[in-house]
Amino acid sequence: MNKKELRKKYKELRSTLSFYEIEDLSLQIANQALKLPVWNYENYHVFLSIHEHKEVQTDYLLHILNGKDKNVIVSRSDFETRTMNHVLLTDNVTIKKNEWNIPEPQNGFSVADNQIDVVFVPLLAYDVFGNRVGYGKGFYDLFLSKCKPDVVKIGLSFFDPEKLIEDVFTEDVRLDYCITPNTIVKF
Repeated sequence: MNKKELRKKYKELRSTLSFYEIEDLSLQIANQALKLPVWNYENYHVFLSIHEHKEVQTDYLLHILNGKDKNVIVSRSDFETRTMNHVLLTDNVTIKKNEWNIPEPQNGFSVADNQIDVVFVPLLAYDVFGNRVGYGKGFYDLFLSKCKPDVVKIGLSFFDPEKLIEDVFTEDVRLDYCITPNTIVKF
């Protein structure tokens, strides 16, 4: 399937999940994350979930990271330049939804792309090779391409991988892992 078909398929699959199921599956994903060999790093980028899109809820990951005393970084999107500005998430950071219902920090200390060690990446679908399908704006591919070469890229998905995404581009950045409620897929 191509990206357009996969976006449609996985948006429909997500729409069938209840908010209770999403919470339960998201907790299972966070518990799976504890099995990854990534907990010796300092700076972790986490996306803030869009509840209206029935994304994996990252609140559980945020609790784990805070419990492990890690630096948590969140982003604000610039739709004109398709870039993301990152800030350190502290108690003083105010989070507010933008016009697309994306929760974003309104203030905070800036963090450069190359300071981030691990990125938890949102996605709609992914394949057995670590290619992912997002919403199609390219924010994460551009962001990940500016990170240091050894940044660990971890997708979060309620679903198993597809066999192949047909229309992968050279600018698409592959994942290192994808966590589902039942397993960790390593690429």
